[in-house]
Amino acid sequence: QVQLIESGGGSVQAGGSLRLSCAASGRAFSSYDMDWYRQAPGKEREFVARITWRGSIQTADSVRGRFTISRDNAKNTVYLQMNSLKPEDTAIYYCKSTSTSYDKTYNSWGQGTQVTVSS
Repeated sequence: QVQLIESGGGSVQAGGSLRLSCAASGRAFSSYDMDWYRQAPGKEREFVARITWRGSIQTADSVRGRFTISRDNAKNTVYLQMNSLKPEDTAIYYCKSTSTSYDKTYNSWGQGTQVTVSS
C-alpha cells in the first residue's frame, strides 16, 4: 500500500497562488500514474490533473491554463502549482496514485489538504 501525504494547502485571496505537494512512500514512485482530485462542500470529488509515469499530462477544463501538475521522481513527489485562484477552487485537494502489477491495478489516496480562496 502506497502512503501519500499532501501538504501546501491554505487560505489565499482570489488571484493568488498555492503549490500543493504530495509525497509518496515506496521505491516504485517513478512507475506510478499520479492524479490530483478535489472535493468542494456538498459536491462530488472531481478530477483535476494527471501525470502518468511516462510524463503525459491531462488537466481538467476548469483549471487548464491556471494549474500545472509536475513530478520529481528523485523526491517521490508530485506537485500542483495553482495560479489565478478563484473562490470556486475552494475544496479539499487529494492526490491519488495508480500502479499496476501482474494485471492488477492498485489505487491509493492521501488524506487531503484544504484550499480556501476568498473573494
